[in-house]
Amino acid sequence: MSTVIVGTVAFDKIETPFGKTDKILGGAATFISLTASKFADDVHIISVVGGDFPEEYINLLTERGINTDGLQIKPEGKSFYWSGRYHTDMNTRDTLITELNVLADFDPILPQSCLTPDFVVLGNLTPSVQMRVLDQLVKRPKLIVMDTMNYWMDSAWDDLMKVIARVDVLMVNDSEARQLTGDYSLVKAAQKILTMGPKYLVIKKGEHGALLFHGDSVFFAPALPLEEVFDPTGAGDTFAGGFIGHLASTGDISFGNMKNAIIYGSAMASFTVEKFGTEGLLNLTKEDIDERLKLFVDLVQFDISLVNR
Repeated sequence: MSTVIVGTVAFDKIETPFGKTDKILGGAATFISLTASKFADDVHIISVVGGDFPEEYINLLTERGINTDGLQIKPEGKSFYWSGRYHTDMNTRDTLITELNVLADFDPILPQSCLTPDFVVLGNLTPSVQMRVLDQLVKRPKLIVMDTMNYWMDSAWDDLMKVIARVDVLMVNDSEARQLTGDYSLVKAAQKILTMGPKYLVIKKGEHGALLFHGDSVFFAPALPLEEVFDPTGAGDTFAGGFIGHLASTGDISFGNMKNAIIYGSAMASFTVEKFGTEGLLNLTKEDIDERLKLFVDLVQFDISLVNR
């Protein structure tokens, strides 16, 4: 089954309490596609880079089976660049530099091979760009997953609402869910969001796990306690990649299988945060992933006997 992933391919420069990097490979579409390709066979990336983007990074994607026909290269422009510094708690960060460059006027033109995908992931981009992708699709995919952020709630509310109404799964963090609805209670916020169009809602809570809502059903998956967290950059996108990768590999979009997909996403995100940038994803084996999934099973599995008191 084919999966189209739309988002940024970028340079990141990161500083955490445990070290810092020069410009390295980053971007939402990069993390999502690298992760999804661990499970799904037919993954396509839709993005834009400048003439400064190294060919070795494009090869890194294609070598992992990711189709880059939809990756536009603007020879005269520069690639999107973000630099940030994380605080000691690793939950807060300061953005030091944001240079949109070629992303500023990105028009996501879908190649012929991407017009009838089974799965679509709309990474965090301007809602009008996300809408442009949906408008080009020849038929409705089996599942459309969307990520967004509070910036678009402040600056592009009307367009954001139009896109949300057209997707099946919305992914936000807890503060974004609250801002989107005005409700502090995540349960009440979820109920409101599920009236906006999506059938499913995923609320990402970072080191505190993730929630999946569908109708009156709720599922919670914890995050794996880790000895070392070096860099949280891309963890949410990696989560989305594991989520869609599992669904695309099985073709099963039932609520029960989405529970499994949440666990796959959480497991993959735990690899990302252990190293800088995409480094934690590049050389993972099936055995590595299976072992990490087993740790999740051991973390949440228990037997209980109810007794009369």
